[in-house]
Amino acid sequence: MKPKRTILCVDDNEQSLSIRKVMLETRGYRVIACTRGEEALECFKKGGIDLVLTDLVMPGYDGSKLIQDIKAISPGTPAILISGKVRIHDRDTQADAFLPKGMYAPAELLERIRLLLIRKRGPKRSQDSQHSTNVA
Repeated sequence: MKPKRTILCVDDNEQSLSIRKVMLETRGYRVIACTRGEEALECFKKGGIDLVLTDLVMPGYDGSKLIQDIKAISPGTPAILISGKVRIHDRDTQADAFLPKGMYAPAELLERIRLLLIRKRGPKRSQDSQHSTNVA
């Protein structure tokens, strides 16, 4: 059996966080849940995170800043930003994917996660190659 991938899930809304955590765990992911950006960054620094899934709007340390700091530490770690503010595209963000809150199906989120994790794993032999010859 392959090892579980670990997702750092961040949202200041505990109900949203709980729903996402259960959904991801039932699909076989290990989930570390945080309600604050600062707390999430500390968890990330401990290592072992394969993907970051964060809400944009949180008090103080928002999702965009969290992703920026995580990418500074580990540029290859995929990050998905979720927001109720659809005009996120007006902001400069380093997220690999964006999903508008409440406007995507859970299956779409799971597929984005799956594809980003495959892309992160990528071809083992060549670091230069961006394209994998395997098609899922």
